[in-house]
This record gives sequence, structure tokens and C-alpha cells, in this order.
Amino acid sequence: MLYTALKTVHLLSIIVWIGGMVFAQFFLRPALSQLESPQRIRLMQDVLGRFFDAVLVAAALTLGSGIWMIGRMARQMAQSGVKFNMPLEWMVMATLGLLMMLIFGHIRFVLFVRLSRAVTAAAWPAGGAVLASIRTWVMVNLVLGVLIVVVTLLGLSL
Repeated sequence: MLYTALKTVHLLSIIVWIGGMVFAQFFLRPALSQLESPQRIRLMQDVLGRFFDAVLVAAALTLGSGIWMIGRMARQMAQSGVKFNMPLEWMVMATLGLLMMLIFGHIRFVLFVRLSRAVTAAAWPAGGAVLASIRTWVMVNLVLGVLIVVVTLLGLSL
């Protein structure tokens, strides 16, 4: 029962993170292009601030539940006297997931701070440049997230 609950939390957290990136990249950003720079940049800062708070929670839940599920499997196999060899798909998922978290850390704690400073200073060109950088890194994370889903669901023998 606990395993099922943690796997559900794991999947829902990933859905929030990947779904939010898809929404921001392909729906919100294009719709905001009609606004003047100050309005667009302020709105993106507000939306991204809320989304990044949710991603912090989602990333922590994903990491915690993932570590717990891998540990549980390793423990069960050890108790059965079988050597635990983590499947390659899990290794890819864990490695790319950690990379995504590192990239998100850069986005949230470096780039978003720069964006907030630009908004506070009403430095709209600088804010636009930071948003472009955030957009690039979010796209990298989106590609990694989709790759993780594909590898995990379909395996590496595509």
C-alpha cells in the first residue's frame, strides 16, 4: 500500500513539473506576446514564481519517493539473497532526473533571482533577456523530462 501511494506521489509530481513546463512554453508564453514588455515580464515573474514553488515541492517529492522505492526494492532483493542490480532504465531515470533538478536549481536560484531584480529595477530589456534564458533552460528540462518518461515506459530497446 505504501509503495503504491509513493509511486502515485512520484508520478503526480512529475506530471505537475512536466505539465507546467509544457503549459508555460507552448501556451502561456505565446499568449503573453501581445502584452507590452513591462506587463509581460511582471506577469511571467509572478506566474513563474508560483510555478517554481510548486516545482520545488514536486522535485522534493519525486526525489524522496524515488529514493524510497529504489531502496525498498534493493532491500527486498537483499532479504531474498539476490544481488540488486538497478535496471538500466532506472539508472537513466535517476541520472537525468538529478540533472533536471540541478538545472531547475539554476533556473530558480540564479536566473529567477536575476529576473526578480530586473522587475524591481524596471529594467525591462534585462528582464526580457533573463526570461529568454529561463525559456531555454526550461526547454532543456522539458526534453529531459520527456526522455525520462519515454525511456521508463518503453525501455531502452526502442
